[in-house]
Amino acid sequence: MNPIANKKVAIVGAGPGGLILARLLQMAGITVRVYERDLSPTARVQGATLNINEESGLRAIRRAGLMNAFQAAYRPGAEKLMLTDKGANILLADDGGPDLAQQRPEIDRGPLRHLLLDSLFPDTVVWNRRFASLVPNDPGLSLVFQDGTRETADVVVAADGANSRLRSYVTPLRPVYSGVTVVEGTVYEAPTVLPRLHRMLDGGKICALGDEKTIFIVAKGDGSIAYYTGHKLDEQWGQTSGIDFDHPGQVRHWLGQEFSGWHPLWGGLFAQTAAFALRPQYCIPFDQTWDALPNLTLLGDAAHVMPPYAGEGVNMAMQDALELAECLLSDSFPDGRSAIAAYETQMRARTAAAAEETMRFTDIFHSPDAASRLVKFFQAPQEPVASQ
Repeated sequence: MNPIANKKVAIVGAGPGGLILARLLQMAGITVRVYERDLSPTARVQGATLNINEESGLRAIRRAGLMNAFQAAYRPGAEKLMLTDKGANILLADDGGPDLAQQRPEIDRGPLRHLLLDSLFPDTVVWNRRFASLVPNDPGLSLVFQDGTRETADVVVAADGANSRLRSYVTPLRPVYSGVTVVEGTVYEAPTVLPRLHRMLDGGKICALGDEKTIFIVAKGDGSIAYYTGHKLDEQWGQTSGIDFDHPGQVRHWLGQEFSGWHPLWGGLFAQTAAFALRPQYCIPFDQTWDALPNLTLLGDAAHVMPPYAGEGVNMAMQDALELAECLLSDSFPDGRSAIAAYETQMRARTAAAAEETMRFTDIFHSPDAASRLVKFFQAPQEPVASQ
């Protein structure tokens, strides 16, 4: 009998990792509830398009029996990538390819979330549940939420993202500031308000490079554009800059100064943005470790947050979900602690390598010679980009 037979599992966080774990456990007959702080599935704008890798994200989707739903929802052609300099001169254009099995197919976060939600039993996800604290309730745990409600479970999985409130119950180790801060924005009705940039994107992505800064721009299937700028700033810059990010005009003024001398195309992007979000980027210690608990574990960004510059976040979260489900459902482990320990050991080894690679690319994207190094990489991806 597997370690969670006849037990209740609680997952905190309804991101892709948490939802696909719920799906895999429900397929095996396990009682699962997912608790999510969002008021509803549509309460918050979902971010940029995600690339899903064959060996991780797509593998989990196939195991969850959701490949047909994925093929109906993904966006062929969204894998197109263009690198430009700050003057909007095209340095490299990669058109991707039509073969789903050989590409990293792209899907918008909203449709991915919806197809995962649709795969679950009704009322699996409990919305508007903001986690407050965890209380031992031998042999399980009690989850206390900010509205005063309590829920009990035999096993709790923290899938509550980069600012996880549950992580501290597993380990005191904290992520380290990467040296880069992102400003995120969304522009709606891009074909109308930014026609030139919309045509240039052609459903794909643009990365503009220069002055040790980046602008990543992603076309979404609903006609909107999501983007994030990257800056080498102090960790506390958001508190010391004097900029109020609840006042978009102040942010637009600062971005205008930051990107002075860049092509007006990028200034037009900032001008059409109604709201901005400041996101300092953190990364896990490469050598993080802790002792496994019998009834609590982490997945996704809660376990291994890192900057977005290698495009691995959602894939690692879904691979976490698959590997955790395999361990919890395996007859090879006598109890929850041993199953969780096996999962966490392989998860930490796998994500440590990804974190090192991600930080390498974070540095490259924000280096003085980023354009030449990245063109070299994309033209010959089998060759590593040497540090200079």
